[in-house]
Amino acid sequence: MKVADIDRELDQARREGPVHDIAIPPCPELLTALQAETRQADPDPAEIARIAGSDVAMAAALLRTANSPLYARSRPANTVGEAVTLLGMGQAVAILTGFLTRQAIRINSPLVEHFWETSTRRSLAMAFIARQLYGMNAEVAQTCGLFMHVGIPILLQGVRGYAGTLAEALARQDRSFTETENAVHRTDHAVVGAIVAKTWHLPPVVAIAVRLHHDFTILKDPAVPAEIRSLVAIAALAEHLVADFEGAQPQREWEQFGASCLACLQIGEAEVDHWVDALHPVFEGVVLA
Repeated sequence: MKVADIDRELDQARREGPVHDIAIPPCPELLTALQAETRQADPDPAEIARIAGSDVAMAAALLRTANSPLYARSRPANTVGEAVTLLGMGQAVAILTGFLTRQAIRINSPLVEHFWETSTRRSLAMAFIARQLYGMNAEVAQTCGLFMHVGIPILLQGVRGYAGTLAEALARQDRSFTETENAVHRTDHAVVGAIVAKTWHLPPVVAIAVRLHHDFTILKDPAVPAEIRSLVAIAALAEHLVADFEGAQPQREWEQFGASCLACLQIGEAEVDHWVDALHPVFEGVVLA
């Protein structure tokens, strides 16, 4: 599938496909306000701080994150404005996006009990890896990591029998996760996650990368923009590193396509080993209230 076809596919799926009856949560109002400010020619850090400070829990989450060992600042942030200044607007918005997404999409299933912890680790790993690569936007990568599997809780909430499908998909080794989903429901979490990203007006590359993140044929396809190919490869690497940290079973996709992902990113195993050491304290520092 070419990138030019994906918007049409997502619109059609939302309009008349199996996704039609699935409730996609609306974009939180505060996230819409953040997006509107960041799209300005000269975004105002004070306005970002004002939006963040309009919700006590969100302000507390931003301050807690800014003052965590993850960022190792020389001095603590005492106000929301100081947190935005210390983190930078892009990173602050990425953190606030994560908070608002977790608030909007609630999860109550033992199958994905630690969903947001894993998603947060994946998003931080993707941001870290993006910073090591030339020309990659770390905040876009971070947002992409957060939304990569967001279709799973949406399907759990909105599709009868999906819990059983999820358990089967996690267990099967003879076919891919999305093949199992499509066999039962004629759609999958990549499509649903991309629809959420598009509905919430996230950067278009995020929606496309979420849609394609299980399609490793694109890694060598020049018709797919390099940024999207890199995001898919980074996502697979981040997923592998997080699974290893969390003690999850080996990732079948990484065993099959890991070498292709590293080749796409033009990195080697030695660099990955170095990143493991750097990311370990980052992963340990993920504590979500």
